[in-house]
Amino acid sequence: MKSEHCVRRMSFLDKENGKVFFEGFLGELTGVSMVEGLMLEIEGVNGVLRVDITQKEMDSCLDAKKTAAHGGEQQ
Repeated sequence: MKSEHCVRRMSFLDKENGKVFFEGFLGELTGVSMVEGLMLEIEGVNGVLRVDITQKEMDSCLDAKKTAAHGGEQQ
């Protein structure tokens, strides 16, 4: 993040499992991309958020939500 004012909260919820909660304000969206099919990168005017998720995982999640939104019917 470009400024500490853009970060609302960051906390380690479970040190044993390494889970972290991060909340902030990216501002106006400037770009979204997949980096080498291995990382989702979301860019805003206040910073960049990178998430380790593959293209395959993204597709799987999006397909599941699309199916659920149509009452379990495949399109």
